[in-house]
Amino acid sequence: MLKYILKRIGISILLLLGVSFILYTLLRCMPVDFVETKINNLAASGNSVSDEFKEQLYATYGLNGNIVEGYFSWLGNLCRLDFGNSFKSQRPVIKEIFAADRMGTSFVVAAIATIFEFLIAIPLGITAATHQYSFRDYLVTVLVLIGISLPSFFFGQILKGIFADKLGWFPSEGMLTAGVTYANLFEKLGDYIAHMFLPVLTVVILSIGGRMRMTRTNMLEVLNSDYIRTARAKGLSERKVIYKHAFRNTLIPLVTGLAGLIPSLFSGAMITESVFQLSGIGKYALEAMQMGDIPVIMTYNMFLAVLSVTGVLLSDLMYAVVDPRVKLA
Repeated sequence: MLKYILKRIGISILLLLGVSFILYTLLRCMPVDFVETKINNLAASGNSVSDEFKEQLYATYGLNGNIVEGYFSWLGNLCRLDFGNSFKSQRPVIKEIFAADRMGTSFVVAAIATIFEFLIAIPLGITAATHQYSFRDYLVTVLVLIGISLPSFFFGQILKGIFADKLGWFPSEGMLTAGVTYANLFEKLGDYIAHMFLPVLTVVILSIGGRMRMTRTNMLEVLNSDYIRTARAKGLSERKVIYKHAFRNTLIPLVTGLAGLIPSLFSGAMITESVFQLSGIGKYALEAMQMGDIPVIMTYNMFLAVLSVTGVLLSDLMYAVVDPRVKLA
C-alpha cells in the first residue's frame, strides 16, 4: 500500500508540473492583459504613458520576459513557497484566496449542496432503476435532462427572478441583509440561511442529474446480474436484494465521484456566486480571470489541481474498501 501511494504521489508531481506549464502558457496568451488594461486606464485619465514606463510596469509584474522565462520564474518562487502578490490588491495571494470568509462561504454552499445531492440523487436513481419504464422512471429521466442541460447562470437567474424579485420569498443577493441589527444569533442565522437558500438550491438541482443517471445506469446493470437472480430465487425480500446485494456493487462506480468531490468543495461555484453576489472564492477567481491577475489564477487553479489528483488517489484507494476483490498493485 505504501509503495503504491508513493508511486502515485511521484506521478502526481510530474502531472502537476505539466498542468502548471500549460496553465501558465494559456494565461500568458489570454487577450486580457492586466498591465495593458492599467496603461489604457491611465491614458484614458489623461496621463501620458511612455514606452519606458510600460517596460517598467511589465518588469514590476514579472511579465517582461517570454513565457518560458516567466514560467520558470514562477516555479522558482513556488519552490520557495512564494506565491506572489495579487496584481490588483498587491496583497499576498495566499491571504487573498484563503481568506476565511471567502473560503468559508464557498465551502458552506458546496458542502450543503453535496449532502443534498447524494440524499436526493441516489434514492431517485435507485427507484428509477427498480421501476424501469414506469412513470416514475420517466419523471426521473426528465429531471436528469433538466439538471444536465440548464446552464447555471440561466437557471440561477430564473430562481432569482421568481422567488426573490417577483414573490419576494428570499433575498436576491448577498449573504446578510445590509444595515440590519440582529437581536440574537438565531435571527442572524435565519437571515443567513434565507440568503443561502437559492444559491444552494441552484447548485443542488443542476448537480443531481449526473449522479442520478450514474446511479440508475449502474443499478440496472447490477440488477441483471446472475447473483441477483440467485438471491431472488432463494426467497430473499426485494428490499434486501436491492439494498444489501445490489446497492453495494452500485457503490463501486459512485466512488469515482470522490475524485471530483474534494475540489468541488473548495473551488466555489463561479457563476452561481456571481449571480447571487456571494463573496466566495469562485466569484473572486472569476473576477481575477477577467482582469488577467496571473498570480491569483495560477495559485487558485494549482490548488484545485492538487485537490483533483488527491481526490483521484483517494477514490482509487476507496475501491479496495468498497470492493474487496480490488487489489492495489
